[in-house]
Amino acid sequence: MKVKKLRKNAKMPYKATAGSAGYDLFACIDTPKVINPGKIVMIPTGLAIQLEEERCGGFIFARSSLGAKHGIVPANCVGVIDSDYRGEVMVALTNLADAPYTVNPNDRIAQLVIMAVGQPVITEVEELDSTDRGEGGFGSTQR
Repeated sequence: MKVKKLRKNAKMPYKATAGSAGYDLFACIDTPKVINPGKIVMIPTGLAIQLEEERCGGFIFARSSLGAKHGIVPANCVGVIDSDYRGEVMVALTNLADAPYTVNPNDRIAQLVIMAVGQPVITEVEELDSTDRGEGGFGSTQR
């Protein structure tokens, strides 16, 4: 993955441990930003990325400590960065808690996970193959 700093104060994505699945993303802001309860704030990372394979995507997930301790999670649950996107990586954070939360410059705000994505050829059909589950919905596999 190639990473371009768009601002001088941007921090490169960082893996906290060798076994980390995601790269920490940092807030590239000059002053603190408050996220009030129920509100969404766009936080820039100051970075643009280039994924080396078209069959990969970048996925922005919550940091478990922010979500579990403070109710701060990506507004769209999981952000998707397409392999051909070259703009700034932004993180839309929402506050699910009852108290305001302050994001400070260089705070870790999310994690970026690079994953392969399926790109099947789509074929329209009249019928689908049958399965044991069939059209069963939520809870249909519980016995």
